[in-house]
Parts: sequence; C-alpha cells; structure tokens
Amino acid sequence: MKPLRLLLSDSYDPWFNLAVEDCIFRQMTTQRVLFLWRNAETVVIGQAQNPWKECNTRRMEQDGIRLARRSSGGGAVFHDLGNTCFTFMAGKPEYDKSVSTAIILNALKSLGISASASGRNDLVANTADGERKISGSAYKETQDRGFHHGTLLLNADLSRLANYLNPDPKKLQAKGITSVRSRVANLSELMPEINHSLICDAIIKSFFEWYGLQVKPEIISPDVFPNLPGFAEQFAKQSSWEWNFGKAPAFSHLLNERFVWGGVDIHFDIFKGKISRVQIFTDSLNPAPLNALSLKLAGIFYRPEDIAIQCQQIITQYPAQCSELNELQHWLVSCVQ
Repeated sequence: MKPLRLLLSDSYDPWFNLAVEDCIFRQMTTQRVLFLWRNAETVVIGQAQNPWKECNTRRMEQDGIRLARRSSGGGAVFHDLGNTCFTFMAGKPEYDKSVSTAIILNALKSLGISASASGRNDLVANTADGERKISGSAYKETQDRGFHHGTLLLNADLSRLANYLNPDPKKLQAKGITSVRSRVANLSELMPEINHSLICDAIIKSFFEWYGLQVKPEIISPDVFPNLPGFAEQFAKQSSWEWNFGKAPAFSHLLNERFVWGGVDIHFDIFKGKISRVQIFTDSLNPAPLNALSLKLAGIFYRPEDIAIQCQQIITQYPAQCSELNELQHWLVSCVQ
C-alpha cells in the first residue's frame, strides 16, 4: 500500500464528492490522503445542523441550490465553482490538523499569498479592507484516524452567501448549532489570476514536499462510479432527503397568519425530519377542517409535497371551505419550503 494517496475529482456534485470522501475515510488505515474537489452551487451544512434554521430553504428551492449535509461538525457554507475544497486524512497517531493547515499555508505562500491560521478553524489574509477569512475548515476523528476538510475562496460569488445562509424570519427554537458568520474575502483580490487548477497544483506540490514523496493522482470521474467499497450505498444516503433534512435535530416551528376568514397559529414539533406533534389554533368560525388537518399532519415528513397531499385531502373532505383551505395550503407549503 502506498504511503501517500492523491485523489482529484472531476465531479461538481456535492453528494458524489462527499460520498467519495466518506468511503475513502472508512477504508484508509495508515495512508496520508489528499482529496481535492469542487461543488457546484450548494449549501453544505454541518452534521448536527438544522437546515430549516440555517438556510433559506425556500430561496434554495426556487434557485435550484442543493443542500448537502457533511459528516463533520461546524457551520453552514455556500459552495460554488469559485471554491476549492480540500480534504486531508491520516491514521492515528500521525493525524495532526496542524500539519494539513501548514501544507495549505505553504501552498498559498508559494503563490505569494501570506495567510495565517485564526481562531475557529479559519485561515485569514490581509486585504485592502483589513484581515479577512479566506478559508474555513471542519474536522472528524474516529478512534484510529482523522480528517481535516475545508474550502478556499478563490472567486466565489460572495453576494450569494447571504441569499441562502440567512433564513426567512421564522420563529424557530432549535437544538442545532448556529453558524458563526464571518467576514470573508476571495483570494482573487490578492491574486487576480488565481484559479482552481493553480491552487490545486500548489497544494499538491506542498503535500509532496512535506512528506518527501510523490504519487500519481487518481482521477475521480462522475461518468463512472468510483471503485470504492460501499460507494453506491453511501452516494444514495448522501443524496437522500432523510440524510440532508431528516438528520436535523429536534426542533419546533411556529407559524402564524391572519386571513380574511380568521387567524391561524400552527405549532409543529419536528423529530428526525417528521412532524411528531402539531397543534392548530384558530378563531375561524368553522375550525373543523383545521382540527382534521392537525390529525393528518402528525407523523408525516416535514416537507412541502407531503404537507400539500394532506391539505388536498382535507379540501376534498370539506368542499364548502375549498377557497379558504386552498389559501391555507398555499401559505403553509410556502412556509415549509
């Protein structure tokens, strides 16, 4: 077995890349691994985060932005092709995140960019506007191995961070971890010609120099499933609603709206992505349909299409209130997206 392993992904699919990462991590033992990759437009959340709290899920749905949950901790980030993602893995006791940080800093230095490690797993650089975050990281360790992964901002569309990481003003009480927002900058501000290929070459060179060894890269292609044990199953899991949304910690969601026909307050308790309890309060003159709806919503997945099905059944059951219930359905579905 080679002591070093270098993998380069040609895929921009976040679920594909995270599945590759997970499979490599599970099968590696004493190797030192470097995996370089990029994701097309995606919000990536930490293993313990609540997407309904962290993300503007409605805007993401409208704009075709994917949600991907990683297996490490940390906060929510927006990825596009202006980000370069890196993953370093090693067996213990050799695993040391300060080594991978040093390899990245040396790579940046070789390009004439002076950066340093800062506080909460970040790399910072001095820009014309002062010190700014250029990279964020997260970590995962098991008994015998560990990994350090993160992103480098090359020329990411920073204006879009706020579009998807600032949720609609919902009254959410969550047990998940709220992301720490940081002021960020692109490396293109310091080096206009920087691109994914250039930074990857610099990181690979720094990786080889650190260990005094070189290996040929393994190209991971989206056209063929990688020859990795358990990849198909991991890819299916990584791309599933149950993993990306259903893994959210237990939380409550309070919704309220006033219609011409009456006010409605809905209290949802969500556990593992399912509605575990729902209470609907209203001053409507005919509360029967809403009482029936509260019974139907309990136990279903907390996603728009499932809620819409139950609303439609209530509309069929109470045709005399069709107009009001259609209005309620439209509002409720839009709030849950």
